[in-house]
Amino acid sequence: MSSYMSMFVEVIFGFFALFLITKILGKTQISQITPFDFISALLLGELVGNALFDPNAGIGEIAFVVALYGILMYIVEIISQKYKRTRHLLEGSPTIVIYRGKLVRDMMKKTKLDINQLQHLLREKDVFSISEVEFAVLEANGTVSVLKKTDYQTPTRKDLKLSPQDVALPITLINDGEIIKDNMEEKNLPVSWLEESIREQGYKDISEIFYAEYTKGNPLYIVPFFNREHQKYSDFN
Repeated sequence: MSSYMSMFVEVIFGFFALFLITKILGKTQISQITPFDFISALLLGELVGNALFDPNAGIGEIAFVVALYGILMYIVEIISQKYKRTRHLLEGSPTIVIYRGKLVRDMMKKTKLDINQLQHLLREKDVFSISEVEFAVLEANGTVSVLKKTDYQTPTRKDLKLSPQDVALPITLINDGEIIKDNMEEKNLPVSWLEESIREQGYKDISEIFYAEYTKGNPLYIVPFFNREHQKYSDFN
C-alpha cells in the first residue's frame, strides 16, 4: 500500500510541476512548437515516467528533472530572443516551397516535404488546388502559410469601398444538445428567449439542437443533430 501512496504523491507532484513549466515557458511554446521542442517534450515525459516507476527515484529526482528541463528551455528562449543570429539554429527558419505559382523542388527535397504532404497542408488552409497558390511558406513548426493568386483572393470591404461595420464576437449557447449557462448569463439572455428563437426556426425542443451560436444583431445560428446512418453523401444531393 505504501508503494501505491508514494506513486500517487509522485504523479500529483509531476503533474503540477509540468503544468508550472508550461505556464513559465508561455503559450507560444505550444502554438509555435518546433521539432526540437517536440522531441524535448517527449524526452521529459519519458524521464518523468521512468522516475515514477523507479523505486530509487522520488519527488526530489522528479523535481530535479523537471526543473532542469525548464531551465534549459528558458535559456534557449532567452538566447533566441537576445541573439537574432541563433534563431535559425535554435528555432529553424521558414522555407518557400511555392514561388510565383511554381513548386520549388530543391527546397521541398531539403525539408523532406513530398507533394502529398504539401497538398494535405494546403487543404488545411482551404486550398484544394496548387494552381490557386502564388506563394507558400513552410514554417518552422511544420505548418504552411499561403498567399493565393489574386484571382482566388477574397475581396475585403476595403477593396469593395464599403463603409466599416462593428465586429461582434460569436458565443456558443448550445453545445451537443446542452445549454451553456455561463454564456447565457454573460450575455444576459434568458432561457425563454432561446427556446422561442428555436421554435421560430421550426424546432420543438432544445434536445433537437446539436449546436447554437449567437452573434449580436444577427439571428440565432442553429445546427440540428444529423447522422449519416451509413448512407452515401451523394444520397443527400
